[in-house]
Amino acid sequence: MNLKKIFTASTILAVTLVLAGCGKSSQSNNAGNGKYAKTQTLNWTENSALATADISKATDTLSFDVLMNTQEGLYRLDKNGTPKGALATKTTITDNGKHYTFNLRKGAKWTNGNPVVAKDFVYSWQRTVTPKTASQDAFYFFQVKNAEAINSGKKPVSSLGIKADGKYKLEVFLTKPVTYFKKLLAWPLFFPINQNAVQKFGDKYGTASQYTVSDGPFKLTKWSGTSKSWTLAKSSSYWDKKAVHLNKINELVSEDTTTSYNLFNAKKTDATLLSGQQVKNNLHNPNFVKRLPTATTRLDLNQNKVKAFKNLNIRRAFSLAINRQQLTKNVLQDGSVPLKGFVPSKMGKNPKTGEAFDQEAYVKDAVSYNLKQAKQLLQKGYKQTGAKQLHVTLLTSDTDSSKDAAEFIQADLQKLPGVKIQVQSIPFVQLISKQADKNYQTTVQTWQSVFADPINFLDVFEKGSSYNTSGYRSSKYDSLLDQSENTFGNQPEKRWHNLVEAEKTLMNDQGTIPLYQVAKSQLLRKNVKNVVYNPAGVPYDWKTTYIAK
Repeated sequence: MNLKKIFTASTILAVTLVLAGCGKSSQSNNAGNGKYAKTQTLNWTENSALATADISKATDTLSFDVLMNTQEGLYRLDKNGTPKGALATKTTITDNGKHYTFNLRKGAKWTNGNPVVAKDFVYSWQRTVTPKTASQDAFYFFQVKNAEAINSGKKPVSSLGIKADGKYKLEVFLTKPVTYFKKLLAWPLFFPINQNAVQKFGDKYGTASQYTVSDGPFKLTKWSGTSKSWTLAKSSSYWDKKAVHLNKINELVSEDTTTSYNLFNAKKTDATLLSGQQVKNNLHNPNFVKRLPTATTRLDLNQNKVKAFKNLNIRRAFSLAINRQQLTKNVLQDGSVPLKGFVPSKMGKNPKTGEAFDQEAYVKDAVSYNLKQAKQLLQKGYKQTGAKQLHVTLLTSDTDSSKDAAEFIQADLQKLPGVKIQVQSIPFVQLISKQADKNYQTTVQTWQSVFADPINFLDVFEKGSSYNTSGYRSSKYDSLLDQSENTFGNQPEKRWHNLVEAEKTLMNDQGTIPLYQVAKSQLLRKNVKNVVYNPAGVPYDWKTTYIAK
């Protein structure tokens, strides 16, 4: 496996041209005001393309990151991950946590000049849950009254538990108390959408910057829908524009971290993700920032495409054949750590004992390496299914780290008798589309939580989840989750017990094969200040970021 990538002069020339003129941006409103640099432009790199700017259609972290910075909802998270009022100026909670009333900020505007009003939230939520939209994330609304029935076509969208009481009062009705509901409201999926814009642009809405409107700190510009660069420009219509210091954020896609690393060292960008040896080489760099978000990578075996994967022994054999320690230590080398289960670290603690979830729910055999036992289980599985060999395709992203990890997994799995793996690397946007369509045999899936609670991982494999694409089903698992959310909403200890048992059930069933928690260590130029980073949700909020002198 060749882990070293060749960096050519032509490559850096091409991406440098994209960033040309970055230093000629308009001056900050704070130029000359003590701590602020004259030029307030942030040059950022991403390792994948932007998939969509449509709140109802977004599924990946990057899309939500752009939406977080271009849109505004009821709340924003502060640097500690605590929801703070944004468009909500006052919140009243009644009916044992099932009825929310929000007073909305007056004077907030969309970039098309329309005022931001309560009906924009009603329209946004209805649009996301209606079956026609086919939002993969619609299930997050299922705690809102009638949302699940609407999404399954059993009730009209007008019955959704949200209503506008005039222009600046919004009411939400839940089916149960949800302790993390305010955190959900700080996630772009729950933000408003301008109905006039959607009706004007139709199916093109959110597919390019010219087909979007926004109500947040920045507006999306220079994005064609397929371009590998775009700009977030400061919005002159944002209600809190005085708090926004950056005039623009130039984002450039670089799947190869060698390219982005060289751009950073050439002072063409202000940030770069690090991989492998780059992390080791920069541990003492003053610009080094270590990050371990609640982002995970797992291997899913599609039981609907490959009949043999319905067999537990075969699924367990595949898991036991992968040496996660070697994968993270010798291949990735970026600080990523092997997972103890599907739910990663930093996702909550036992409300009574304080024990971390990933420790309490640990099922060692589901994430261990034991090639001898793996071979024995595979032979047993072959006998049970009548299979003699398994030749399957492993679908993954075309980024450096993804391809390196896939090649390692390929090599490990092919140590099993009769197993042959073909790696297929495709662009990330195509990958998530194929995964959503269940169009794969095996695939490397990534998942980033929206809020720090185990349910945000566990509900991926619940019955009816649009993200449960591999065919895993368990009535016991579904029952545990149903009880935890619908019966024990106000009983934290009982709820916690159920969530732990659900994780153990998923792992004992080998419903998925956890691999590693993804490190996102980076170089961030030390004069870039006030980046609000959230390890358990949408990672970067640049509303108050500034470039220091």
